[in-house]
Amino acid sequence: MAQKSVMLGLKLPTDPRWVKLVEQNISEILTDHAWCEQKAASNAISTIVRYPDLTDMVTELTAIAQEEMEHFGMVLEKIKARGFTLGHERKDDYVGQLSKFIKRGGSREGQIVDRLLFAAMIEARSCERFKMLSERIEDADLAEFYRELMISEAGHYTTFLKLARKYGGDIDVDARWQECLEFEANIIQDYGKKETMHG
Repeated sequence: MAQKSVMLGLKLPTDPRWVKLVEQNISEILTDHAWCEQKAASNAISTIVRYPDLTDMVTELTAIAQEEMEHFGMVLEKIKARGFTLGHERKDDYVGQLSKFIKRGGSREGQIVDRLLFAAMIEARSCERFKMLSERIEDADLAEFYRELMISEAGHYTTFLKLARKYGGDIDVDARWQECLEFEANIIQDYGKKETMHG
């Protein structure tokens, strides 16, 4: 786990005890996960709406939005197969706190970079959580499911970083990414205590 976290750049790994919380309420983690996928698709779409002139980014984010909604459908099938129903959307306090990393005002390039790094950070943490579930959850079906999703999330994470570097202009994107990682490390200390994807 530590090695994977280092690869993703994460400063603080999730406490493995989080998996035990998840196992006690599979219905809750699946509903929360489904809505996380929907929100990721919505974020990609809203970025397209904001920057329609950046053709390469629009193309990449279109693919991500489509894949995130495909994942939503896959999680929904897991929910239905287990006799659960999709619950109402959950508030994601982690994402709310992380959004404070995005600077208000400033240059267009700065806004683009922060928005993309914000998305990359969520994907990186989700990837880390998926990996932990794939390795530690006792439910064999879900372990395999999260192993497959982990690979996809890692691809999204690298795409957002690549786009930030491409459209960042004179901004030192790598330095800003390190600031994002430090910011997230301070936030994540308060999480890993609920049976939600980022909780």
